[in-house]
Amino acid sequence: MKRYFYLSLLAFIAFVAVTAQEVEYEEYDLDNGLHVILHQDNTAPVITTAVMYHVGGKDRTEGRTGFAHFFEHLLFEGTENIETGTWREIVSSRGGIFNANTSQDRTYYYVILPSNNLQLGLWMESERMLHPIIDQKGVDTQQEVVKEEKRLRVDNSPYGQLLTVLGKSLFKVHPYKDPNIGYMEDLDAATLEDVIAYNKKYYVPNNAVLIVAGDIDIPETKKMVSDYFAEIPRGADVVRNYPKEIPITAEEEVTTYDPNIQIPLGGIAYRIPGFRDRDAYVLNMISTYLSDGKSSKLYKKIVDEQKQGLQVGAINLEQEDYGMYLVYALPVGETSLDVLVSEMEEEISKVRSELISENDYQKLQNKFENNFVSSNSSIEGITNSLARNYLLYGDTELINKEIDIYRSITREEIQAVANKYLNTNQRVILNYLPKENIDN
Repeated sequence: MKRYFYLSLLAFIAFVAVTAQEVEYEEYDLDNGLHVILHQDNTAPVITTAVMYHVGGKDRTEGRTGFAHFFEHLLFEGTENIETGTWREIVSSRGGIFNANTSQDRTYYYVILPSNNLQLGLWMESERMLHPIIDQKGVDTQQEVVKEEKRLRVDNSPYGQLLTVLGKSLFKVHPYKDPNIGYMEDLDAATLEDVIAYNKKYYVPNNAVLIVAGDIDIPETKKMVSDYFAEIPRGADVVRNYPKEIPITAEEEVTTYDPNIQIPLGGIAYRIPGFRDRDAYVLNMISTYLSDGKSSKLYKKIVDEQKQGLQVGAINLEQEDYGMYLVYALPVGETSLDVLVSEMEEEISKVRSELISENDYQKLQNKFENNFVSSNSSIEGITNSLARNYLLYGDTELINKEIDIYRSITREEIQAVANKYLNTNQRVILNYLPKENIDN
């Protein structure tokens, strides 16, 4: 009875914490199609300005992969009013920091500055959108930067090819089959005209969302946003019509070799729905159940009790059109990848065949409540969530109500979704091996 009361009390405290974390914001559109979201938080004299463009690795034509990631770098080169190579100096001299990142689905730029530099942050992002300098010198420079990044993070990094192998294994026709960073021969073949056309198509106000969050005055910020962004011309509407994948109905096996590793990796991969689908939320819960923490099913069994694996994990790699679901393990000693795959499948099959326990279900709910609170605990996190929820999910209010989706997921639904997507005839077995094994 005491234990039940304690768990109930914890759940109540988590519920109160979550409901107390509601994020207030205001959103509107400029006439040119730019969506604007403002979030005021005057607890610290800091602001974040961010722009997320709805363009990622999948947005390309055949033979021109990697453009979105390339543009992540290129659009820091300079503008008509920001001298080439001075972006970092301008931000850091004001005590700020900046960064950007690109996924298969979007590109995200942000800068964090003292709040008395709000005008600077907005001006710099408007310059990036309206006046980027795209010339052959900048293209040549950033091609070399991207090549070096690929050599460092992909070609010469342990398990650096894993995502590339995963994409090729799960997709045959959709652009997700190619890596986000692209193929270097495609960038080498790109002309200046290709690059200019790509910028004109995707880096336009009606394909973006602007977030301003932190120590701001709403009316004053609205005026600044209008001053810097309202006159930027609207672009043509972006139309996407990517080919659909046919379902995987028979198990496939893929073997690849990596010269940068000594320990092989065994994996089970599945193609799953995109992140807007309710089933994707359920699959997030399944991956947490299987591998989040030392008490999770896979870790406790394979690493802790049976000493068969150094590491084990289940990950929902969420994407807009389709997701990639990977369950993997690194073996201990002479443990074979076949054994690891068998052990992982045994735990997956249990999720398909029986309801998880009420205690495990409550632990899952508590973890997702805690994660939800943490994601809204900083201005940077709130900024990213507001941008992503609007641009990719089509629902800004998810920042306050996404936890309700997880709360509504039942044990029966977890079992049903596992049966829908995580079957042996829907999987790809990955054998990711050290290169020296190639002749064995």
